[in-house]
Amino acid sequence: MSLTQQLLLRALVARFWKTPYAPPRLARWGTELHDRFLLPFFVWQDLEDVIAELAAEGYPLQKAWFTPHFEFRFPKYGDYAARSVDLELRGALEPWNVMGEDAAAGGTARYVDSSLERLQVAVTGLAPDRYVVACNGRALPLQPTGRVGEFVAGVRYRAWQPPRCLHPHIGVHSPLTFDVVDTWMNKSLGGCQYHVTHPGGLSFVELPVNAFAAEGRRLARFFRMGHTPGRVEVAPPSPSADFPFTLDLRKP
Repeated sequence: MSLTQQLLLRALVARFWKTPYAPPRLARWGTELHDRFLLPFFVWQDLEDVIAELAAEGYPLQKAWFTPHFEFRFPKYGDYAARSVDLELRGALEPWNVMGEDAAAGGTARYVDSSLERLQVAVTGLAPDRYVVACNGRALPLQPTGRVGEFVAGVRYRAWQPPRCLHPHIGVHSPLTFDVVDTWMNKSLGGCQYHVTHPGGLSFVELPVNAFAAEGRRLARFFRMGHTPGRVEVAPPSPSADFPFTLDLRKP
């Protein structure tokens, strides 16, 4: 993985040395940098554009070489299928805010609010006129990817409650319960649950020895069960004007 990263950087340096990057104007992404480009789908799409541009300049890199990087940075939490609707949960990027200075032994310290996390929900085979995907009873603002029946959305949630954090009155949102809701019948066709920590309260003392041990711990926090029973009525999604790809569970 390190050699592949170095190869990519050397190819970029050679390409820019040979042909400097001088577009007529740069795109002003604004809040999309903290919305669209924190989701794995669009990060990978952006990387594909970079590799295609390098190949056109005579540097034939393969996108398959970077699959281990993608799986390492955006691990798969689990998947679920109901009525030909497939859900996939993956970890996403989440920037952490630095708090103000606090007095500490021997000086001052600035805590980092690492309590927020984000995941991506990728849905295929969805009929948007009938079905919606809800997280903890709230509809996801699913955005089309360009393929028929395929949508993605991000979920931002509080994973744990630290002693120093922004909005300390907002509690933990775990476990996250995802439902495929039939809006015509007002019922959940099924769903899954994702726990931030071990659902049985197990606390690991040591770090995982390898990627397989880490994956085993991650899979133990995902269940293909636990959907909302009974009659389910989910309000239509109300996407944010600044962050239309993300459902922020901190906001009412």
